[in-house]
Parts: sequence; structure tokens; C-alpha cells
Amino acid sequence: MNIATKAVQIGLEWDSRTGAVTVPVYQTATFRHPGLGQSTGYDYSRSGNPTRQTLENGIAKLDNGCRGFAYSSGMAAIASVLLLFRSGDHLIVTEDLYGGTCRLFDQIFTPYGLEFTYVDTSNTASVQEAIRQNTKALFVETLTNPLLKFADIPALSAICHAHQLLLIADNTFLTPYLLRPLDLGADITVYSATKYLAGHNDTVSGLAVARETDLAEKIYFHQNAAGAVLGPQDSWLTIRGMKTLGIRLDRQQENALKLARWLSGHPRVRKVHYPGLADHPNHELMKQQAGGFGAMIAFEVDNPSLVEQILLKTELISFAESLGGVESLITFPEVQTHADIPVELRQRLGINNVLLRLSVGIEDAGDLIADLAQAFAPYEDT
Repeated sequence: MNIATKAVQIGLEWDSRTGAVTVPVYQTATFRHPGLGQSTGYDYSRSGNPTRQTLENGIAKLDNGCRGFAYSSGMAAIASVLLLFRSGDHLIVTEDLYGGTCRLFDQIFTPYGLEFTYVDTSNTASVQEAIRQNTKALFVETLTNPLLKFADIPALSAICHAHQLLLIADNTFLTPYLLRPLDLGADITVYSATKYLAGHNDTVSGLAVARETDLAEKIYFHQNAAGAVLGPQDSWLTIRGMKTLGIRLDRQQENALKLARWLSGHPRVRKVHYPGLADHPNHELMKQQAGGFGAMIAFEVDNPSLVEQILLKTELISFAESLGGVESLITFPEVQTHADIPVELRQRLGINNVLLRLSVGIEDAGDLIADLAQAFAPYEDT
């Protein structure tokens, strides 16, 4: 079955009694027991809620995993997965990852004894060289934020399995619609479901999926024990959004390619990062492994003074953090989403004072191009 169809069908089988095509919002904290020592399968909503379970089952089906888990945010999902590790464990990590993930690793988990080494995970040799005796896992963003480098999951999986490492893939930018890392050898996928999966900038949620049962049981223990679970209303909103994942991403990718080509030809743009362009270093690899190139663009302008002008002059494209919704958004990574990455690392990676990140929505592509064109134009004297 095509994954777009699977997404539309999430929750459809839930209520065989009434035939409801949408799972209800089970807005309850607890559940009545039918008898002493008996349970309906639900006892307390931290441990399990029917609306949340429908979402968790749905993402597991889309990712071809054995079990899914829903959290109060993408960061909560990553934090819960990191509870699998102990003090003294070492993880290899994508170097140009989301700044909030970097903050979580360096400022929260490092003081508890976890060790992290940041490498270019689009370069498998760099990953191999970073492995230590105490290395336990590799954490990658399948398409990095914000520089859009693509990770070769099968190659990284081979390295991980040879060294008995877990491979954890943050697949937020591509979603299961475009890439299914578990099929390519990853052990765990994580998502900020706030982004493309929910898709409407109206809820905050996170998801994780395990490929194997033993690992899933460990993740569930931490999910239940730590308790950063997603509430039923936000679970319902995420399910609602996922049903249109395919049609939204098709339009967003189509728009992104048009905007990337337009930006590539603009005299004030000195570099465009978009893997759908033929000159992107990972273009051919993505064509082989992924179902598309996503709808994120990063581009550099030729002068720092132009950054603020574009951010403030765009009218259809909102100057706002986050990404993946139906509305187009633009942000300045150096001082917003990636401010927690050390300055020297930002500079080495190219997260600089002229780099803008654009999340392309489902608006008319011509209107988006016109909006960017007027934002680039000099202010007129009045």
C-alpha cells in the first residue's frame, strides 16, 4: 500500500462499533477498571491513551517499525531516547544539527556523563574515525538543519552494526513519506511532529519509532516513567495533519524546487543549499535512496545588511521560527534556531551572518517568488 494511503487511513479502523472515521479525543486522565485485577487495556493516560495510541500505531505503520511513541515535543522524544544510555557512554552526532538538539546534548546530558562527538555524518569515513571503545550510538539528521546535507543511512547502518552501535535517525525534514530510515537499517527514528507530520503550525508534538521489540520495550519504560507524553487533543491534531502529509509535501517540494532555481539565478544570492538542485553534492544519492528532496531551502545573500531587509519585507512569507507547515516561513539560523551552537562551530560549518533558512509552504509558487523579489528590492524613498 502506498504510504500516502496509509497516512490517510490512520485511525479509520478504531471504532468498529459506530463506524466513526475519525478517532475520538479521549480527554480523560484515568480509566475505570471492570474488576479487581482487570483492565480494559487502559489505566492512566500517562501509560496509555486511545487517541495517543492511534497516533503511535499510525507512525509505526508509516515507518515500518514495531512500535511508535508520542511525546509532548520533538525535544522530549529525543530526550526520552537518550535515557537508553548511561554515564560514560559516547555518541557520535551530526555536526550541523538543530541548535536545540545541540543544547540538549551539551547542556543537559553532558553534565550527566554522556559524551558527544560532532562529525559530518554525510561523510562515512568521518563517522568511522570517531568511533571509540565506549561509543554506543550514532545520532544523525537524515537531512541536516540548516545546511541540508543528506546522510547515507545504509552505509552508516553497516558501520553501526559492525560495531554494535544503535543508529538513531532524526527524520523530521523528510518524514516517512520521503524516507524510511528503519527500512535502510536504522534502529530508531525520531521526529519533531510539530513540523511536516502535523503540518499546520497549530500543535507541538514529537514521535519516535523503534524497529525491534526489545528496544521498543525499553523506550516505552522510559516514556511511561518520565511521562513527557503527548496529550489527547494534540495527538488528535497530529493525526489530522498526517492524513494530508502526501498531498502537502508534493506541493511543498514542487514549490521548493521553483524557489531554489529562482534564488540560484538572483544576483544578490551567492549560494543556495537545496538537494533538489543538480549541483547539490548529495543530489544523486538522494535520488537513489529518498522519494524526494524535501521543502527546506537555505541560502546566503551577498551582504549582511540584506538579511534584516528580507526578514522584515516579506509579506506572504512569515518571519518566524519552526518549519514544515502549510504557511511559508523564513528565519535567521545564526541568531535564532542555531544560536546555542558554539560560535567557532557555526563559523566552520557556514551557519553565518548571511544565511537564511526558508520553509516552503503550499502557497502559489509564483506568489512566493514575487514576495521574495520585492523583499530583495531596495527600499524606495518616500
